[in-house]
Amino acid sequence: MNREITDAILAKIKEYDRIILMRHIRPDGDAVGSTMGLKDIIKTTWPEKEVYIQGDDRAEYLAFVEKEDEHLDDAAFSGALGIALDTATTERCAEKRYDLCKELIKIDHHIDEKPYGDLSWVEDDRSSTCEMIAAFYDAYRDALKMTADGAKCLYLGMVTDSGRFRFSSTSGETMRCAGLLLDFGFETEAMFANLYLKDYESIKYNAEVLKHMKMTDNGVAYLYLSRRLQRKLKMSSEDAGATISLIDSIKGSLIWIAFIETEDKSIRVRLRSRFVTVNELANRYHGGGHDRASGATCYSRREVRALIRDADNLLGDYKANNTGWL
Repeated sequence: MNREITDAILAKIKEYDRIILMRHIRPDGDAVGSTMGLKDIIKTTWPEKEVYIQGDDRAEYLAFVEKEDEHLDDAAFSGALGIALDTATTERCAEKRYDLCKELIKIDHHIDEKPYGDLSWVEDDRSSTCEMIAAFYDAYRDALKMTADGAKCLYLGMVTDSGRFRFSSTSGETMRCAGLLLDFGFETEAMFANLYLKDYESIKYNAEVLKHMKMTDNGVAYLYLSRRLQRKLKMSSEDAGATISLIDSIKGSLIWIAFIETEDKSIRVRLRSRFVTVNELANRYHGGGHDRASGATCYSRREVRALIRDADNLLGDYKANNTGWL
């Protein structure tokens, strides 16, 4: 942790009476958890401050922790401190009025390819932005307060972004931060039930989705979810995005991809891998992200085919030059 930067962030939080927290479009557990966790810390420490989470996207599958804030008009941003969490670039920010804030802070764990903000705290080796907020609380716990609800939100983001602490980004520091949060005494069984249990119809739905799975010669597993298929299966945006997890455990498949047609006819790409670095591949297709978890966008079926071909070549090269990948 860069204490010079975090000291400056804490000073800015103390300085402002109105603080607006923002996150990326199509928010996941880390985006929701980090904004809600930081809001809890600020409001619990300084009850008199106005703190709002803004952004049009709401995550249906996280409704059990998500609390919607009132929609602010443009005037509310004037003179406010904006903090964008878990948002690699301004293009990814769900709240497009970030530039109306008097000052903007970036707190993120993605590779800092497009820096922004008056202050920027980025640690791309962290498991999650929630881990960073937990570490921030820990570093300044003499000056900060947090409730069990805030700790639960941060823990949720750590769990989901680390793949339940399975991904390579999980470190000893990750587990120490998780232990700090668990010591608040919140209940975890209901959280995991909400996140991971499936009803009978959902299992049948997954079986239908898996009928569309394909595999390249070198072992790239992929799904293409057309708008027609999404309508047939009554998929929400969250449902479609979550399909990437259905093909993440195939032996010999070290890269897996979900292609999701959107209403504007672009094709959202969720790109995941084991051992193989894929963020450079994502960069070539209007995206980016972590070494082994990235997002991209294709604008035609031709681009989809090209991305699959490039992923297959990447995996073939990796397998030809490496051992120990099962």
